[in-house]
Amino acid sequence: MTFNPDADISRGKASKRGRNAGIAVGGGLGVLALFLISQFLGVDLTGLGGGGEQSAVNDSALEQCLTGQDANENVECRMKGASASLEAYWQTEAPALGVAYNAPQDFILFEQAVTTACGAASSATGPFYCPPDQIIYIDVSFYDELRSRFGASGGPLAEMYVIAHEWGHHVQNLAGVLQRSQDGQTGPTSNAVRVELQADCFAGAWAAEASRVADERGVPFLQPITKAQYADALSAASAVGDDRIQQATQGQVTPHSFTHGTSEQRIAWFETGYEQGAGACDTFSPSTL
Repeated sequence: MTFNPDADISRGKASKRGRNAGIAVGGGLGVLALFLISQFLGVDLTGLGGGGEQSAVNDSALEQCLTGQDANENVECRMKGASASLEAYWQTEAPALGVAYNAPQDFILFEQAVTTACGAASSATGPFYCPPDQIIYIDVSFYDELRSRFGASGGPLAEMYVIAHEWGHHVQNLAGVLQRSQDGQTGPTSNAVRVELQADCFAGAWAAEASRVADERGVPFLQPITKAQYADALSAASAVGDDRIQQATQGQVTPHSFTHGTSEQRIAWFETGYEQGAGACDTFSPSTL
């Protein structure tokens, strides 16, 4: 998606954090964090944990991200712009779903490694939402891996889809969905899969409304989605399906271990949100999967 050049993204929630390179990440994460971290890649996180010193990362570059034009030109500014749009969208949409909404505590762009209330994570973890601190984390180098390793076509909407998905987990946390879904089960109809597909659906719902979500001056943050941009978002959703990742990494598909849904399911639920809105994102009905 393309931002309107004069849209005001200065209120977007984004900051930078990092740790020194070469830190060994080890220890133990809680069950909730193990389930939720790396929403896209499904990385084995049993070896993650605390350790290492957090280092300050200069936020001055993000402070210069003020307009939609900045977001169009720079990926970190684009993250800040996406957060401004998502925050404005969910302030209205969440109450319509019966969810008492408050913003994530932060949206952190980290480099190499980061310490969170869920434990420590590295860039290899992928984007994630940590419920205990209500913060979304991403190393934007993930977008390069999404293209080079998993074959997504890339593009601004594909990048923002990732963030919209994680914002969806925040809404699920506020609604109590995440807590109710912690049963440790995997497989095609597991709660783990239902959580992820609902977040995809929420991302699609935001994308459909994004060109109508405006800043405080009434200027829409984003221009209408083009067919090519929509295809980019679907490509990203497809690239991170359980079946596609398992085939690429282990040479076979093992449905009993699914935690995120197939490529087909992830596309379908993004499309459901896009076409029918957030109110249609009930992935927990027994008949939906």
